[in-house]
Amino acid sequence: MPFISLEHIESKELLPGFSVKFVHAEKMTLAYWDIKAGSVLPEHSHPHEQVAAQVISGEFELTLEGESKLMKAGDIAVIPSNAIHSGQAITDCQLLDVFSPVREDYL
Repeated sequence: MPFISLEHIESKELLPGFSVKFVHAEKMTLAYWDIKAGSVLPEHSHPHEQVAAQVISGEFELTLEGESKLMKAGDIAVIPSNAIHSGQAITDCQLLDVFSPVREDYL
């Protein structure tokens, strides 16, 4: 399916305050997040490379390997495989994450 409209993808709440729409390709997964202000992403890691927290709107504080950054629209973080990271939505925000390889756990 080469053409997709996000409005036709069902949103899922994976964590309290974190709603997501997934797009899966052969070798990557895209995650479009709508996050409520104050929602917390617990510290975690995974084997996937992640171009993360591409902030579309709002503000999100991302902590990567102990370093925190307040991210705003246009900011992007690159998270290596197995790097420990966490975060918190400062405002309501929208983020785009790209994972490689495909997140089988999100299929």
